[in-house]
Amino acid sequence: MAYYLVKWKGWPDSTNTWEPLQNLKCSRLLQQFSDDRRSYFSQVKRDKRLTLKRSETVQMPTLANYIVRKAKQRLALQRWQDELNRRRNHKGKIFVENTVDLEGPPTDFYYINEYKPAPGISLVNEVTFGCSCTNCFFEKCCPAEAGVLGAYNKKHQIRIPPGTPIYECNSRCQCGPECPNRIVQKGTPYSLCIFRTSNGCGWGVKTLVKIKRMSFVMEYVGEVITSEEAERRGQLYDNRGITYLFDLDYESDEFTVDAARYGNVSHFVNHSCDPNLQVFNVFIENLDTRLPRIALFSTRTINAGEELTFDYQMKGSGDISSDSIDQSPAMKRMRTVCRCGAVTCRGYLN
Repeated sequence: MAYYLVKWKGWPDSTNTWEPLQNLKCSRLLQQFSDDRRSYFSQVKRDKRLTLKRSETVQMPTLANYIVRKAKQRLALQRWQDELNRRRNHKGKIFVENTVDLEGPPTDFYYINEYKPAPGISLVNEVTFGCSCTNCFFEKCCPAEAGVLGAYNKKHQIRIPPGTPIYECNSRCQCGPECPNRIVQKGTPYSLCIFRTSNGCGWGVKTLVKIKRMSFVMEYVGEVITSEEAERRGQLYDNRGITYLFDLDYESDEFTVDAARYGNVSHFVNHSCDPNLQVFNVFIENLDTRLPRIALFSTRTINAGEELTFDYQMKGSGDISSDSIDQSPAMKRMRTVCRCGAVTCRGYLN
């Protein structure tokens, strides 16, 4: 007869007991136990293959230790998921999933919804005018005042080419929250999942719902720093094999967004040389052309369960040429090998 070691909720480990299956009325926990055991033996087989291939010793915890650690990980990820959803200010919910390994929540990451200026940098540049439209889709609105085309069609999809800035209605505009020219400022409307990848790329992000092509998905936010500071941090990040610096080079190279410690869901989006997200520069309350907001739009229909990716070399101009890359001091560092697996993979992230 099989017995299961039971940890009773709210009681110390000294009160743990061994129970036969007929005493257990917790189908969900039994299913988790079965899944964790299956995962354990799958990883043991995988690690044995790696050991034979690499001639290295791979240490795996015992099954009992693995089950306990997996349970603790599950609780930690649930707490992290709850915290992320408390902090978000957008409609779309955030989920967290790890069915790959025992990695828990990152210990040095803080969720934010908008840019966090570094000491000495001011993001205050309040707009002094706004539109008085009764219908911003048909009238001369904020984009026209800025000398560009309106960014969205009637289905709220992007209709301008990469490199064209987006000017949305702002707090001085007389239009309401349902204005068709208020898309990015509302935040992501989709439920997204931060998940552990199985290809060695760490955490990634996948959509839990279908996303139509040319739709706004999320902003890239983080700490706004000077390009000089970005160069210093970039060298440190290279040594750790991480990439989180995004140059704000719409008209100049003065500032960079660093999402390493402060960021939103976009912090976990992986690179691809054949991405399904495209970068656009956005101006809403702050019209300083040195400090655009960075919005990511879908380049095609993205199905539920599909990983979201963007090209780390991509600029707000849509340019990923080697010349544009060399102009950025944050990119003049050692090259990082790319693992995207795309047919068109360039081999390196920078």
